Amino acid sequence: MTEDFLRRGLKLAHLRIVAGLAETGQIGLAADRLGITQPAASRLLAEVERISGHAIHARTGRGVALTPEGQALARRAARVLMEIADAGRELSELAKGAGGHVRLGSVTGPAMDRVLPALRAARLSLPQVTVEVVVATSDILGDQLLAGRIDFAIARLPDRAAAGLFEIAMLASEPVSLMVRRGHRLMTAMPLVPADLMAFDWVMPGPDAILRRTVLARLRALGLPDPPGRVSTSSFLLTLALLQQTNAIAPLARAVAERFTADPGSPYGVLPLDLGIEVEPFGLIRRAGASLTPAAERILALILQPPEG
Repeated sequence: MTEDFLRRGLKLAHLRIVAGLAETGQIGLAADRLGITQPAASRLLAEVERISGHAIHARTGRGVALTPEGQALARRAARVLMEIADAGRELSELAKGAGGHVRLGSVTGPAMDRVLPALRAARLSLPQVTVEVVVATSDILGDQLLAGRIDFAIARLPDRAAAGLFEIAMLASEPVSLMVRRGHRLMTAMPLVPADLMAFDWVMPGPDAILRRTVLARLRALGLPDPPGRVSTSSFLLTLALLQQTNAIAPLARAVAERFTADPGSPYGVLPLDLGIEVEPFGLIRRAGASLTPAAERILALILQPPEG
């Protein structure tokens, strides 16, 4: 079928307009991204429909919607365009020798436990490689991975991931600790029991976050109620600020908590109570069928080394 499309005249411009339409939902915006006029974009879409033999879009009240055939072609078009872009990066890296630019994503725990040590090592062993790191939730990283904005992610499969879009190699589960400000009275409570925790606000991400769901499920398994919490946030910086200035409790990945409490002068501490909270395993996620550039492979090899300690 691919050879048939090529014989019929399918070109990169056709793939670019279909992929652009999938992202924008409007012919005008897709045309702007390609630097062409809207009539030229409409002609390209008409050519795609002639070449494919299917209607790939339909006008709606808010713009343009892709048909199921159009959505299928858009997914393939986006993958082809990303592979071409990656090929250009790879050739450029090969020409430079040991240089290159890597874009990776990670959820917070592995960012501290695995990515940070790898970046320190890369400064010495790969001085010509530059790295861009996105720290976000697995759903956001999945979207960025599919859009070609990052090369790989250390995360969990997004909840809404369609089968076949990603490849994942599991790495490790993520134990959770309870972090508070250093002078919190629970730090010296003897003995400290789980029920004591319910007297304080808990700072957690929103209802859809896997950390929140895992924490609440574990508390219920222990016969505890949902903890009080007047603030929900996915911002790590805001969480740290709330901990420092209030008596709140924050469940955080143990790797993160240990990084921020190891220094004796740290304003934070970990409660001496393990509730057995463990978030489901994270792994190395790539786009299905995609290959990494040489620079990305080198950075990934450093990340996959056993964590420190």
